[in-house]
Amino acid sequence: MKSFVVGFHQEDNVDSMQIQKLSQEDFEKATEGGTRHLFELDTNIGFFVFFDAEDADGDISYMVLQYEDTSDEDGHEDPIGCYSFQLKDFYEFTALYLQDLDYSEEENEEEEEFGPIHHLAHLLLHIVEEGKDLDV
Repeated sequence: MKSFVVGFHQEDNVDSMQIQKLSQEDFEKATEGGTRHLFELDTNIGFFVFFDAEDADGDISYMVLQYEDTSDEDGHEDPIGCYSFQLKDFYEFTALYLQDLDYSEEENEEEEEFGPIHHLAHLLLHIVEEGKDLDV
């Protein structure tokens, strides 16, 4: 597991975040007690699955798996990144996702304004870019 800090643009209105990028071994330990799938987001930089997990000691982690469109011949896909967040930061992602549900209902479908889900995808872009060179 490697930690890194992501700073965002001032107009993003989000404080910097300390994030952990997990190896396969770290992921297996963090999810030993089970996982709970919360939501997913398909973007132009990948497909993201948001979930929480419990390790063998009962400690909870808040994570995101990133996938790209490369499946093997059996249709299985391995994630290209696993990131763990502090609860307050994960809550920010969840709030943006849930806010978009209301936002989408209020907006005319022909308009493509920068809404909460676009903001979430933008934040994920910063995280992926900052963590892409870390070997775990």
